[in-house]
Amino acid sequence: MHSRDNVAPVPQLALYRTWLGEAHGLQFRDYADLWTWSTTDLERFWESVWAYGGLESPTPHRAVVRGDMPEAVWFEGAQVNYARQVMRHAEAADAAGQPAIIAEDETGRVTQVGWADLRRRVASLALELRRAGVGRGDRVAAYLPNVPEAVVAMLACASLGAIWTLCSPDMGTPAVLDRFRQVTPKALIAADGVYYGGRARDRSAVVQEIRRGLASLQAVFVLQTGHGEAEIDGAVDLARAQGREDAEVAAFEPEWLPFDHPLWILYSSGTTGLPKAIVHGHGGVALTSIVGNMHLDIGPSYAANTFGERFHWYSATGWVMWNVQLGGLLSGTTICLFDGSPSGARDQVDWGRLWRFAARHRVTWFGAGAAFFSSCRKAGLRLSQVGDLGGVRALGSTGSPLPAEVQAWGSEAFAALGQPDIWWCNISGGTDIAAAFLSGNRELPPAPGRLQCRQLGAAVEAWDEDGRPVVGRVGELVCTRPFPSMPLFFWGDADGERYRSSYFNEWPGVWRHGDWLQVEADGSCSISGRSDATINRNGLRMGTAEIYSAVERLADVADSLVVDLEDGKGGSQLVMFVVPRAGGALDGDLEAAMAGAIREALSPRFVPDRFILAPGIPRTLSGKKQELPVKRLFQGWPLKKVLNLDGVENPEVIAWYQAQAETWLDGARASSPV
Repeated sequence: MHSRDNVAPVPQLALYRTWLGEAHGLQFRDYADLWTWSTTDLERFWESVWAYGGLESPTPHRAVVRGDMPEAVWFEGAQVNYARQVMRHAEAADAAGQPAIIAEDETGRVTQVGWADLRRRVASLALELRRAGVGRGDRVAAYLPNVPEAVVAMLACASLGAIWTLCSPDMGTPAVLDRFRQVTPKALIAADGVYYGGRARDRSAVVQEIRRGLASLQAVFVLQTGHGEAEIDGAVDLARAQGREDAEVAAFEPEWLPFDHPLWILYSSGTTGLPKAIVHGHGGVALTSIVGNMHLDIGPSYAANTFGERFHWYSATGWVMWNVQLGGLLSGTTICLFDGSPSGARDQVDWGRLWRFAARHRVTWFGAGAAFFSSCRKAGLRLSQVGDLGGVRALGSTGSPLPAEVQAWGSEAFAALGQPDIWWCNISGGTDIAAAFLSGNRELPPAPGRLQCRQLGAAVEAWDEDGRPVVGRVGELVCTRPFPSMPLFFWGDADGERYRSSYFNEWPGVWRHGDWLQVEADGSCSISGRSDATINRNGLRMGTAEIYSAVERLADVADSLVVDLEDGKGGSQLVMFVVPRAGGALDGDLEAAMAGAIREALSPRFVPDRFILAPGIPRTLSGKKQELPVKRLFQGWPLKKVLNLDGVENPEVIAWYQAQAETWLDGARASSPV
């Protein structure tokens, strides 16, 4: 259903394909043919994206791409600016009465920002940052929730050529400093409090700690939320800094920057050692966002084809999906932000909150982590009781594989609402590329439990141990051709060794992503988990996601985690940690049901040797199960080398796993011959 006329708009990929025919005389039999062209004729494809996406430069580029991974250089000689690309939509969108941002927090407070107002706020803050000494190449660190002020601040930094880096206020001080100290920021923009999970949380003391821990700071800007309990001495009020209206603000224009000028610094999860500080560039992110938005099927909210488009992806600011949602502005799409818990307070869990938010604001595109949709299904949520979802035409999922039965639940729920053609767009990519390698295409058949296609321009394959592409079976996810938003570099990695070893050690010149991928003959794909957490039983490999899919479809299983613990003698024990449903128990009947489910869906080889009742499953802040850290605890690694508790969504369960690991290791030592 479409928010204006209940008719789905013409797919963005179809519009692009038509443009290719009219502008360049290019015709393609099907999507597979188009994808092959996009990954073999890189120069012509990415030049077409530049033109179709309306990127501008005051200087010409000398070549589309020069060199190969990891030294590839894109659009050398061109100048761009991410913020400038966003602001080109302001006049048309405001004339059509479409906002840039609609935001709501957990208390129900709603904020709407028009495009002209967004441009004014960005210019005002950019000028204040410049007065504080921030300029091209300087780092600006932010400690902000998912609010419009964070979007404004990021665009203000981009306007100046300053480099943006962001941590969510749900992270503790050590984790924040582990990230920000690496990049020596000149300015800090922070919230003095947050409201999450049904209660206000003061962050003023944390902001002071962060400030003291960053000797490089020359200026601090504070978002006063009403939840902070102390003033931050000497800090500039962020609302005032974003609130100027004068001739200087009106005349401000974002600076032209080299195509590969750093835009932002993102961080790996930091499960082992310091997180990698991953630097992406203005041009690369803008280009891949244009393609990504075509695959997501979002366009200008003011265009006749997509009038009233409203794009929401639930995310904390520490997850790359925050950046992806912000990228909707590059296509002139209204973005809808929700700041708070998707399920409310722990003692009053309510999985309908985000859906009611979507109904209130006529969201057309609703995205979240796969774990959110699974939780809604397990809770028995009835979408018919959350409000009018008639505007929603697309559902998006990422973070972990979405089980086919969960996708079926969502499709059936929308069919019952009179929307039988709801489209699921499951995507996979990540922080490393600030984009997707695998995505959706509304013109392709549904692929429950899978991803519909490989994204245009992403030369992704599944490779076996010998570096040969395979179809219909699991292999390493690799990218064989350069992709514009691959990192420029890691901050502090002067000789590039850490960057090369992260992605190119296995096959020189070929990007190894670290996921298990299966490409089917029809082009659809499935991710089976991280390749470093794969279960290998007597030579038969299985991604952990497939095991979870088998057991977590059982109503009596709330969550699970599996690790394969090798004994150093060629043998291993497969151990599954299980969280039963509320009020349930891990008994013989449930163990038999889980074993039967795995045996039937996968193979008897992957039935765990032991099931262990667990208080919870540790997850990253983006919802990914922390299999490898748990495994390393059981291998005897010290906790401080395994993970940073501030990067864990539920750190309270880690002590239990540590105790279990110590007991396990004591038993292993006792049984070893002296």
